[in-house]
Amino acid sequence: MSAKIYDVVIVGAGIVGAACAHECSQSGLRVAVIDQDVIGGGATAAGMGHIVVMDDSDAQFALTRYSQTLWQELRPELPEDVEYEQCGTIWVATDEEEMTEVLRKHAYYSRQGVSVEVLNPGDIERLEPNLRKGMVGGLLVPDDGVLYPPCAARFLMDQAQGRGVTLHLQQTVAQIGKGQLHLADGTRFSSATIVNAAGTWASALTPGIAVKKRKGHLVITDRYPGFVRHQLVELGYLKSAHSVTADSVAFNVQPRQTGQLLIGSSRQYGPEHKEVDPHVLGRMLERAQHYLPALAKTSAIRVWTGFRAATPDKLPLIGPWPSDPSIYLATGHEGLGITTSLATAKLLVDQITGRTSAIPYEPYLPSRSATLEHAHA
Repeated sequence: MSAKIYDVVIVGAGIVGAACAHECSQSGLRVAVIDQDVIGGGATAAGMGHIVVMDDSDAQFALTRYSQTLWQELRPELPEDVEYEQCGTIWVATDEEEMTEVLRKHAYYSRQGVSVEVLNPGDIERLEPNLRKGMVGGLLVPDDGVLYPPCAARFLMDQAQGRGVTLHLQQTVAQIGKGQLHLADGTRFSSATIVNAAGTWASALTPGIAVKKRKGHLVITDRYPGFVRHQLVELGYLKSAHSVTADSVAFNVQPRQTGQLLIGSSRQYGPEHKEVDPHVLGRMLERAQHYLPALAKTSAIRVWTGFRAATPDKLPLIGPWPSDPSIYLATGHEGLGITTSLATAKLLVDQITGRTSAIPYEPYLPSRSATLEHAHA
């Protein structure tokens, strides 16, 4: 059987793979996308859809800020079902130590040109009356937003298909390497560039990359319009939920355009099963009610879990795999895949085509993976 020939073959039709297809097609490349499931499945379907600027490191800030800007540029084209809403984020401080972090973030974001506002206790009560009393303050980041990830992925893929990208769903990839991709049914694809955007499955296709599964729980409620007006995140999130080793829960609640509340968040290494963990779920909801006591009177309509692809340094792998230059990686985004999908695609295609990038791509190169793998051990 002769091989199907393309310029780029992308494994994975989640939001990162869809963004890569979108960007490749805009650059005139002949592209095929292959996924074992559906568009926007996997971590994309399980995620919150928070378009957020983060500053755990300068490289994380650069990638999240660049991608947020790209989302804002794309916003006029997004259909209604993507539910893009620039509600802003409030980082909530419960004590003076966390307020010190608010001031640090305010200074850092301001230096980088991000609009931010320090909130006092009165501001917090006015903006979010359902938060418990006694908050010390917070930081409002008004440019942050939310969207519905599966529909965002479908939009990006629809745009790509409109420019000639071919899509192969319900297909299992058996092997990739040296410009060749083999499906389980024997179909072969030949391409100078194969993009591994398979999320938590990426390490099965490219052994040796420093990506591990990290399980998370989410809850969505019935409709309570106006209960929460901004994405609310505790400052403790920086210390707990982004720990790279320990299991954790943190207060993270998002208002949906439907009037529903999306409640997170939890992070676990180790579990391979999708079943809800009652202990972790209980801790997560208890944490949320600690900040929003009236949540106890609301009704949840669905609970689910998902797996995010995580790296030890909390930065994704974007670029060529040193052991095989025909393989490019676009994985390891953990909880920031929705936010950083557009910037990931830009940096990836910049490297494939040799064009100049808007931000340096070096911090995300997979060539650092040997060091990361040692950190995972």
